[in-house]
Amino acid sequence: MKLRRSATALALCGLLAVSFSAQAQQAGKIFRIGFLDPSSASASRALWNTLQEELSKLGWIEGKNIAFEYRFGENKGPPRVSALAAELVKLKIDLVVILGRSAGLAAKNATTTIPIVMMEFPDPVAEGVVGSLARPGGNVTGLTGLGPELNTKRLEILKDVIPKLTRVGLLQAAEGIGLTETQRKELRAGAVALNLNLVEILSEAEKGLDVAFQTAKKKQANAIVITGARRFFAERKRVVELAGKYRLPSIYPQKEFVNEGGLMSYGADTVDLYRRAAGYVDKILKGAKPADLPIQQATKFEFVVNLKAAKEIDLIIPVRVLERANRVIK
Repeated sequence: MKLRRSATALALCGLLAVSFSAQAQQAGKIFRIGFLDPSSASASRALWNTLQEELSKLGWIEGKNIAFEYRFGENKGPPRVSALAAELVKLKIDLVVILGRSAGLAAKNATTTIPIVMMEFPDPVAEGVVGSLARPGGNVTGLTGLGPELNTKRLEILKDVIPKLTRVGLLQAAEGIGLTETQRKELRAGAVALNLNLVEILSEAEKGLDVAFQTAKKKQANAIVITGARRFFAERKRVVELAGKYRLPSIYPQKEFVNEGGLMSYGADTVDLYRRAAGYVDKILKGAKPADLPIQQATKFEFVVNLKAAKEIDLIIPVRVLERANRVIK
């Protein structure tokens, strides 16, 4: 009986030792996180820093238990982003964080096993990237910025600012990463409801933004809605300069455009999205499956108005509109 007890005790000790060893190895592991962004490092540095800062608060320290692999498309379009996604997969990273629609599609096509945390993907359900927001399934989860609804809201704000507005230019990226057909239909319907003629303008990267704004003037657009293409975000300073040059009242998808001197922005708080994305990364690295993590929608939205920019184009922003703004730059 004593021999049996001793054997059982030894076996139990062995199991505990193996378990302890596995835990120690896991504790000592450095997880590799891929970052995939269609734009440039300089354009997105502040936002990526926000994500890293939030991860550090959760105990994930670069060089200690995580390492980062950055890949930026430098605004060269979907083929380049797809190549970078494939490159990250070959590195056998533990998780990839993607920004925007083209990066999300590229990552999804590159792997069905590596967890993907998305940010600012406008409509992942309509694109077939996930089954539903509540039950994403597969290897993708994260946050969505409510792209379709916000584009229509921007039209409404422009109409409130300029009641006599009749023709609005819709600036989109032409390289296969613009609005989906569903989004276009919703915007067209929204424009009709507001008695606006929507002038759709495709900006091709090789022809430059100047041509797009020249086209807007030729088509007699009285104002511009800038869509959320990552290329526009990367070139936001130039976009704002051209809007001023052609004296076109413009509304942008992120406050960063207004920080560069743009007129108005309405959109999800991007900093908040990055902070919340850190929570997904934390849970997945600790063992959670993306399929079990519901996709969250943006909950914080910002309406920012720049009175300096309005004055430069002799535009008076109605008081009722200013009262709705989260921030007014004077």
